[in-house]
Amino acid sequence: VYGGIWRNKEVIIKCGIEEAFRVDLNPETLPRKDLILFDKPTRGTSMDEFKEMLLTFLKSSLGDQQSLGNLVNRIIIMADINQDNKVSLAEAKSIWALLQLNEFLLIVSLHEKEHTAQLLGYCGDLYVTEKIPYHSLYSLKLPRFLDVVLPSLVQKSLNQWFAPAWPQRAEITIGLLEFVEEIFHGTYGSFYICDTDPGNIGYNDKYDFKMVNLRMVVTEMTLKGFYKGRHCEHNTDCTHGKDCTATCDKLVKQCNTELIQPNLAKICGLLQEYLLYGAPNDFRDELQKHLQICTRLNGLARQMEVHHSLLLNNIKTLLWKKISNSKYS
Repeated sequence: VYGGIWRNKEVIIKCGIEEAFRVDLNPETLPRKDLILFDKPTRGTSMDEFKEMLLTFLKSSLGDQQSLGNLVNRIIIMADINQDNKVSLAEAKSIWALLQLNEFLLIVSLHEKEHTAQLLGYCGDLYVTEKIPYHSLYSLKLPRFLDVVLPSLVQKSLNQWFAPAWPQRAEITIGLLEFVEEIFHGTYGSFYICDTDPGNIGYNDKYDFKMVNLRMVVTEMTLKGFYKGRHCEHNTDCTHGKDCTATCDKLVKQCNTELIQPNLAKICGLLQEYLLYGAPNDFRDELQKHLQICTRLNGLARQMEVHHSLLLNNIKTLLWKKISNSKYS
């Protein structure tokens, strides 16, 4: 990952080639990485065959969604880098290689609401995105050695001291809740945040929420593949990343595929610390009550989807009303 300047703007340049390979294999037995990444499509592949390849890949990655045809068309347009209304073999190989990277696939799939970093360009297996100015919910990001040494209470006090003012935190939160809404049975399937650390969530100069670390967001198909046939003794054995935990069927000693906590419950847990501090006194108790109910949302409960939508909309409406007040606008 590199920083740079492109068209007078700060950008992030990424070359995520290592994600496409298993690190537990002996490097000496592996073919050259570039040969694996750029092995498809092969010479002679027609445009219709390439579109079918893309559709099959997207179905296996995102699930069989009705809208995938639109995504295939978008990818074909993206692949035509020189805009000559043709996709050359080199262009097709490049876009195919990049789609194997989880972060690139998510940037393409979740581009509509602008809650991810904007993709500015790519070449081969390298791609460029906008730089998100604030790459943590808190303005202060401690060096790793201090993070280990400082007591959690001191860290909490520092975070609160350096956090944006409450109305700006409310604006960021509304964007975060919109993102949670977007990835819950979204246009191209469901996605799960598997690490809700504040360091994975950022915002821009206008206090628009941006998901900084998309490596911590996984598709429903990825989770199902992870849990399928996985041996377990306890629920903790069924954890993907840091926060995505499913139940363990102790009778057959295998993981189930349904998560205990949906995205919203985990985010509300994060917001209890981020949003309640400095909240207006005439509003704080009501906000706290909504967040507490939200953290108890159970992914396995009946009518979970109805409760999920109700809670999310209630918290968003509550925040909008408060910051629309002339005192905070």
